[in-house]
Amino acid sequence: TALRAGGLVAIPTETVYGLGADAEQPEAVRRIFAVKGRPTDHPLIVHVAGLDHLAGWAAEIPDAARVLGETCWPGPLTMLFPRGPRAGTDVTGGRDTVGLRAPAHPLTQELLQRFGGGIAAPSANRFGKVSPTTAQHVVDDLAGALQPGRDVVLDGGASEIGVESTIVDLTIDPPQVLRAGAIDADEIARLLDRAIAPTTGPSRASGMLTAHYEPDCRVVLAESAAAATALAERAAAAGDAVDVLDRTADLVVAARLLYRDLRDADGRGLDTLVVVLPAATGIGHAL
Repeated sequence: TALRAGGLVAIPTETVYGLGADAEQPEAVRRIFAVKGRPTDHPLIVHVAGLDHLAGWAAEIPDAARVLGETCWPGPLTMLFPRGPRAGTDVTGGRDTVGLRAPAHPLTQELLQRFGGGIAAPSANRFGKVSPTTAQHVVDDLAGALQPGRDVVLDGGASEIGVESTIVDLTIDPPQVLRAGAIDADEIARLLDRAIAPTTGPSRASGMLTAHYEPDCRVVLAESAAAATALAERAAAAGDAVDVLDRTADLVVAARLLYRDLRDADGRGLDTLVVVLPAATGIGHAL
């Protein structure tokens, strides 16, 4: 009801919480940008129930999309298509492409099935800041901008994966992974049985800006635990409130808790958080 009335609905997904609106109501879509403080030329992802709900959203559906849709949807994968007539330029940031995704969270899947349309939804946080992985994070970030009685926050528990969906551009040949996520480029190449090109070109999807998902504290990256300790000691000597984050022992847990850890660092008033870099394999690429 809220979606049909032009309201905003914060939706749980397996990656992060999204701030959703009926993708075919321009005024509702504009409210997403206003509430988040998001530049209107930065495209939104449209969430659909599944591969059989792409009609009108994608101008064409290449064979690669069918392969990935059948194997990865519902799931943490966004595919970039030439936009169809249902994907307005207010959603695509003026571009001729649209990102489409079928999320796996059962609550949002039920919502999409009942709604029957597409839900445009970036992450449910202030633009550029740390993404939310719980309903409470959404309330903490956006409560003052959401309208009681018009907007809704759905509580689906903590996000299972914790980092944004992988974005693959299927409008070019060979395809490119524009944003790393839980499904890495090697897995996509294996599923498609072809090479995936390295990311090049201008920003054309969520998460491609120079700074994004940014906490208030300074984040310093370290190649090892020993290097992290040395960096933390140096920061402490300079008067910083500092801590070290090392979750390299389990990258699945590291991804699930990444944004919670960044929010916690800000909540504790840290000046500097030294993070030990994970191995660049699997979900480590996204981290």
